Amino acid sequence: MPKKSASNAKATKAKKAKKAKPGLARAMKAPKLKPPRSWTPEEVREAFSRFQKANPEPKGELEHLNPFTLLVAVVLSAQATDAGVNRATRALFATADTPQKMLALGEEKLRDYIRTIGLYRTKAKNVIALSEKLIRDFGGEVPRTRAEIESLPGAGRKTANVVLNMAYGEHTMAVDTHVFRVGNRTGLAPGKTPLEVELGLERVIPSEFMLHAHHWLILHGRYTCLARKPRCEVCLINDLCRWPEKTV
Repeated sequence: MPKKSASNAKATKAKKAKKAKPGLARAMKAPKLKPPRSWTPEEVREAFSRFQKANPEPKGELEHLNPFTLLVAVVLSAQATDAGVNRATRALFATADTPQKMLALGEEKLRDYIRTIGLYRTKAKNVIALSEKLIRDFGGEVPRTRAEIESLPGAGRKTANVVLNMAYGEHTMAVDTHVFRVGNRTGLAPGKTPLEVELGLERVIPSEFMLHAHHWLILHGRYTCLARKPRCEVCLINDLCRWPEKTV
């Protein structure tokens, strides 16, 4: 009688195991969770009305004197805290608050001002390069379009959105780690990337709130909707939030 092949033997063993434990395959599969219900337009309006009532004129926490120093501060803030950037830039901006003065300062001296900030060598190089480009291509002025700002060394989409919003009053949504977390955790604008969250927030937030919306969300993520221990008990929008693990 011919011997069973190795493949046939494995198949027989698998069938026996399946008969012995019929629920095993189902247990190995991750449960499909029902996605949270989307916010209604009325709920979104209610949330931002509460933010507005609690803080009618929210301010960014990066200290700056003009559009140029704002641009520099945002570039320096990548992977750094606003407080740490402010400590370094107070003396820097007293000396160099224009592209021309920054260029005259030079990369080596600039490094001395910002060496307490992470990645300071690369950032110093970028700040000098963007100062050169501003002088050469934009008459020493910070441009007013996202594409032009993104063309500057060290400046990405988030930088452009911050500058356009804070310096020029544009209705842009800058998505940092705080906004990304709040958008996803609350279910307000879930997304796998910052761009998805940005576009989602722009779709749902009423225009009347967009000027200050990114500041409200940043502050909410920084001081209330914390990464590790969110303070749900004092959250202004805890009754609207879709997070299944909220503590209220």
